[in-house]
Amino acid sequence: MHASVGDTLLVHGRIVGQHDRTAEVVEVLGPDGTPPYRVRFEDGHETLMSPGPDTVVQPRAEPTL
Repeated sequence: MHASVGDTLLVHGRIVGQHDRTAEVVEVLGPDGTPPYRVRFEDGHETLMSPGPDTVVQPRAEPTL
């Protein structure tokens, strides 16, 4: 997995009734964009994360001119 600052991690719920969560990558701590990442969730909570197979990287949208 590779991510950059500003990318979004989509963490899929792993059990019935658990909702998907999104987190913005605020710092990449591994070499060449690899985990671990410091992320900020929608509620403002920040944590270190080494995503598993239930996580998808969504590249940040580049602004259009």
